[in-house]
This record gives sequence, structure tokens and C-alpha cells, in this order.
Amino acid sequence: MTTGLLVATAFLVVLAAFVQGATGFGFALIVAPVIGLIEPHLLPVVLLVLMIPLNVYVACRERHAIDFRGAGWITAGRVAGTAVGLWVLAAVSTGGLSLLIGGSTVLAALVSLLAPSFVPGRGALVAVGAVTGVTETATGVGGPPLALVHQHRPAPVLRSTVAVCFVIGEVLSLGLLAATSKVNAHQIRTALLLLPALAVGALLSRTVHRRVDGPLMRTLVLGFAIISGILLLVTG
Repeated sequence: MTTGLLVATAFLVVLAAFVQGATGFGFALIVAPVIGLIEPHLLPVVLLVLMIPLNVYVACRERHAIDFRGAGWITAGRVAGTAVGLWVLAAVSTGGLSLLIGGSTVLAALVSLLAPSFVPGRGALVAVGAVTGVTETATGVGGPPLALVHQHRPAPVLRSTVAVCFVIGEVLSLGLLAATSKVNAHQIRTALLLLPALAVGALLSRTVHRRVDGPLMRTLVLGFAIISGILLLVTG
């Protein structure tokens, strides 16, 4: 990644961290398609490394609203899904991974936009955890299923609970990737260079997260994700 592309990516990370800090999701939807276009071999490691501190921050900020029961069932499904995601990452080529990222991004965004209101039960939470484990381990994108299952909950509950699920799953996914030699120094170095941008975006989100219009922001983020995902499908 050239210096110019790194700087451009850093500005994108500021935006993505701001959006996730304000709404509870959106970081991977914004960043993954762009990194997939620039350097797909950085995925999903760079996203996972960046999202761990971001989601720790969001979870701690609104820890009073965490739905631990829901997070527990999602994590149970996530354990199984992570192993499948690791297999997908090993079996799919770089070009195929770009197509997978683009397709999963568009599909997840469309589902999140179109799904009717519902109250998730235990089965739905476990299923969402499994799907998230597959998509986030393979591509770095795991937010839409979690946002979908929590989208009708109060904003603090959505943000904090999704953040807890993310942290647990991201640590698990990153650990398995490292254990199977799928993490390298270039990926870690790139993520560390982007950490200051992540911190700026996360801190900026603190100024608006209590006032942000969740449905409008969610629609804008998912609309951007659809456009980015289509672009990745076309160029991949």
C-alpha cells in the first residue's frame, strides 16, 4: 500500500470508526470493500485487529445496556461458524475472496434494509452467531447479521451488545488465523499504522452517539455498503 493509499484509507477508517461508534456497526461494511479493492490479502486480519479496540471502547462506554443473555447465545453459534469461516478463507482464491466480500456485503446490507420487525429467540441468536462467525472470519464483515437481529432494540442495547459479540468473536477469529499461519507482519504493521485514525473516529463518535438518528444512519451506512459491494463485485 503506497503512502497516498494509506492516508486515504486512514481517513476512511476515521469515518468508519465514527459510524460504528455512533450506530453500533458499519466499520467493516465501509472499510472491507475498499481494502478489498486495494490490497485484498490484508483481509480479514487488518479489520479484526482494528475492530477489537474499537468494540472494547464501545462496549465499555455503554456497559450498562449490554444484553449478556443474547450475547451468550450469539457467541455459542459464533464458535461453530468461525471454523467454517477459516475453511472458506483457505479454500477461496484472492479473486474469489473479493467476490465473496462484495457479495456477502451486498446481501447482508439488503437483508438488513428489508427485514421486517421481529423479536429474536434463542434459535435466531445462535444462527446469527454462526453466520457471523463464517463471514467475519473469512472476510472481516460480520456486522449486518448482528445489526439485523438487534435492529429493533434501543440504540444503547444494540451498540453495546453487538460490540461485546464482536470482541469475543474477533479475538477467536484472530487467534485461529494466527494459529494456522494466516497472520503476517505486513498485515499487523498496516493495522498499527491505522490505529491513530481509529482512535480519532471512535472519540468523535462520543459527541453524537446519544443524539444520532439510528434508522437514518443505518440506511445511509447500508446504502454505502451496497454501492461498495457492487463495485467490488464488478472489479473483482
